[in-house]
Amino acid sequence: MTGIDLGKKERIDRLAELTATGPDQGGVSLTRDALRRLRRNPVALLGAFLVFIFVFVAAFAPLLAPKDPRTLYLLREVRPNFIPGSREGFPLGVDNLGRDELSRLILGSQQSLLIGVVSTIMGLVVGMGFGILAGGLGGKIDTVVMRLVDIMLSIPGLLMAITVALLLGFNQFSIMVAIAVTQVPIFARLLRGSMLAQRNSDYAVASRCLGVPQRKIIFGHVLPNSVSPVIVQATLSLATAIIEAAALSFLGLGNADRAIPEWGSMLAEAQDFLTVAPRLAFYPCICIVIAALGFTLLGEALREALDPKFRR
Repeated sequence: MTGIDLGKKERIDRLAELTATGPDQGGVSLTRDALRRLRRNPVALLGAFLVFIFVFVAAFAPLLAPKDPRTLYLLREVRPNFIPGSREGFPLGVDNLGRDELSRLILGSQQSLLIGVVSTIMGLVVGMGFGILAGGLGGKIDTVVMRLVDIMLSIPGLLMAITVALLLGFNQFSIMVAIAVTQVPIFARLLRGSMLAQRNSDYAVASRCLGVPQRKIIFGHVLPNSVSPVIVQATLSLATAIIEAAALSFLGLGNADRAIPEWGSMLAEAQDFLTVAPRLAFYPCICIVIAALGFTLLGEALREALDPKFRR
């Protein structure tokens, strides 16, 4: 290897050391500083607490549910336009078919968490793929991908989700795909904008001048420095996914097996009994609000903690 090549290699290694994420001038890394600010933020603590409760209940739902949510315990008392009253062993009463309401709420959290997490991951992976193509390669590929994203953004999210769910059929997987499709353009445009800003930064320009391969610049420096806002958006999108999953189930586009408890389908079944038993609609509505609120508060706090503009 010639002396010129050795000098070039040394400059590239030195540039990588300077551009690598490490301790700041105060001796504290950006990640550690963000965690410290999250611990001092009461909004972040409240959001994390709500998310922890929701995830804990969903993860251990079969163990926490006091009864079988499918069993008709008060079948003899079930008749049209009649809701059995609260009985011993039913803390939240029963629904119109005599099933334990508390057990159905607990098992419903499992369905909401599963749909929310899987749909968000699917939308994140596909959206990041589009964002990398547009923001990393640019040119005609950027134009084609962004026009496709603009078309998707021009369609209302709920309308697109309903259309996809109807095309794929009445099952849980169709809801996941429908919600993921609505999130793809959001992640794609967000990552593309962040990568375009990073591509024009000093370290990227210097790397190109030194002859570093474009692929290494994109995946080694530009992409790692661009994913922070996407991760924050994924946390916020979890709240939206839970609400959209409940909306699709409310419209009857969820699981074909109506015996499986879902918060949206429980709201739909309670519509005929609002005058005699409003609690049947109140309980699942509160669960949806608490779960969505937890992810929203945590996502907003995470965005502020990772944003350099909020650093003192």
